[in-house]
Amino acid sequence: MTTSAHVPDPARAGASAWVGIDLDAIRDNVAELVRRAGPAEVMAVVKADGYGHGLEPSARAALAGGATWLGVAQLAEALQLRAAGITAPVLTWLFPPGADVAGAIDADVEVTVGSPWTLDAVVAAARGRGRAARVQVKVDTGLGRGGILTDWSEMVHEIARAEAEDAVQVTGVWSHLAWADAPRHPTVRAQQERFVEACDELERAGVRPPMRHLANSAATLTNPTAHFDLVRPGLAVYGLSPVPDLGAPADFGLREAMRVTARLSLVKRARAGQGVSYGHEHVTDRDTVLGLVPMGYADGIPRAAGGRGPVLVGGERSTIAGRVCMDQFVVDLGPAYAGAAGDEVVILGRGADGEPTAQEWADASGTINYEIVTRMAPRLPRVLVGGNG
Repeated sequence: MTTSAHVPDPARAGASAWVGIDLDAIRDNVAELVRRAGPAEVMAVVKADGYGHGLEPSARAALAGGATWLGVAQLAEALQLRAAGITAPVLTWLFPPGADVAGAIDADVEVTVGSPWTLDAVVAAARGRGRAARVQVKVDTGLGRGGILTDWSEMVHEIARAEAEDAVQVTGVWSHLAWADAPRHPTVRAQQERFVEACDELERAGVRPPMRHLANSAATLTNPTAHFDLVRPGLAVYGLSPVPDLGAPADFGLREAMRVTARLSLVKRARAGQGVSYGHEHVTDRDTVLGLVPMGYADGIPRAAGGRGPVLVGGERSTIAGRVCMDQFVVDLGPAYAGAAGDEVVILGRGADGEPTAQEWADASGTINYEIVTRMAPRLPRVLVGGNG
C-alpha cells in the first residue's frame, strides 16, 4: 500500500521522484463515465491500490464523481476501505480458503461466489454470524478465468437453496469479457448472450438479484449493449484509454490522473564515443550532455524500456540512453543542454499537455498502460492534488 499526503512541493521536501495524483481528474472521469453509462450505475474499481493511485483517496474521489459502488479484487482491500470509514457498497471477488469471510459479513462487504467451495465458505460464515451474507454470483461466460463455468445449472440450484434458507442474499450476478477492447470480436456478443441466459436461469430458480453487470472500462466506453444495471470501469477511472487503438483519453472525455516526476541528480558533459550504462548499449554519437535520473526498475521504470522510454526535460523530449538500472537511468540531453542537477524530468503525465504518457511507456516496453501505472513503487511518495484535502 502506498502512503499518500497533500504535499505542496515535494522537491523542496527533498524527494528525488514522486507520483502526483489529481483527485479532481478521478472525480471528473467518473462523472463522465456516469454520463455515458446512464441509466446504469457505476462501480469504480479501485483494486491494486487504486491502480497505483492510492486506494482510499481514489475511492473517495470516485464516489464524489457519482460512483455508487466500489470494486476491489482482494478481500483485504475491501476491509481497508471499511476501516477508513467508507460506507458505500463494496464488492470483492478474490479470497482464498481460510479468508475472513465472517469479517466481510460483519463489515457489510459483498463477496463473490464463483465456485462450490466459495458458496460453502460463505454459507458457513453466515450461519456462524446468524445473518445472511450479501453475495454476488460470478458466472464464467467464456473468459475461462474466475467464475462458475460448466456446473452453472447445479450451482444455481445450490445458490437458490442457500438463499431460501436465509444464508445468503444474492444482490448481483456478473461476468467478465475476454475481448472487450475489441468490440466487434465475436466472443463479445457470445458472452453477452451467455450472460443473459445465465441470468434467466437464476430467475427461473427464484433468484432475482437487482444488479447485473458485465462491462469493464472498454465495454463501458464502446458497447452500450453490455451496460445492463451496472458498469465496472477501472482503468478509465484514472483517465487512461482501455482501447488506445480506438482513441486517446481526451477522445473519451477523460484526463490522466497520474503524473510521475523526478529531478536530475547529475548533469555532465561526455565526449563522442562514450558508452552509457551497463553493457554500453548506448554510445554517444557526438559531444553531448548526459543527465542522470534517480529512478529505475525498483521504482517501476520498465527495464524493457531501455533505449526507448520517453521523458520530458526542459520542455524537450528525450529517451532513455542505454539500460535501465535498479535505481537510475541516463538520458542524452544533447550538446546544447544548459540545465543543471535538480531540473525537473517528467516521466509520464498527460498527452494533451505534450507529456509522455503511460501508453507511450507501454508501447516502449511491450506491455499495456495498466501495468505502467500499477507498477509505480511504494517508495515513491504519492502527492495528492485537488479533492477535499
